Amino acid sequence: MRVIADLCIVPIGVGVSLSKYVAACEAVIKESGLKAQLHAYGTNVEGDWDLVMAVLKRCHEAVHELGAPRITTTVKLGTRVDRTQTMEDKVKSVEEKLGKACE
Repeated sequence: MRVIADLCIVPIGVGVSLSKYVAACEAVIKESGLKAQLHAYGTNVEGDWDLVMAVLKRCHEAVHELGAPRITTTVKLGTRVDRTQTMEDKVKSVEEKLGKACE
């Protein structure tokens, strides 16, 4: 099953700057070959359910390897079985409606 996930992984007990931990997780995601989009408060990841979950686990491992004693993660998941939908499809659908509203 395909999934679009929105991940927000937050290390706890490492101070206020989190960018090195975010970068480590982004490297894990990039190495996976899954389609992903970093945004201001997390990352969208798209792909096979099991692969996305494996990447989430590996992100946790990478952040712990950097010394984070605790991690809290928020995950939102979306699946469809009626048709294939990408992250871009979802954004395009809203943008099209916004364009019509401005006409």
